[in-house]
Amino acid sequence: MSTVDFPLVFDELVDLLAESAPADKLLAFQLSHEKQRRLDDLLAKNREGNLTANESAELDAFEQFEHMVRLLKGRVREKHRS
Repeated sequence: MSTVDFPLVFDELVDLLAESAPADKLLAFQLSHEKQRRLDDLLAKNREGNLTANESAELDAFEQFEHMVRLLKGRVREKHRS
């Protein structure tokens, strides 16, 4: 899935979360240490060219998730500026 299509697919969910979830919690959100370690491992393997097909799909999911989190945090910041 390309990141160009991503905002169109998740736009309504991002808007809902930006409107209803506590802004401080959304803005402070980070991956757990365990998930961050896994992401770091996948990124290292990717740089080395050693990802399996499953690991490549997992890394893609992390990238899509990160994109959604950035969109969500951006919407929350916009909401609180106005």
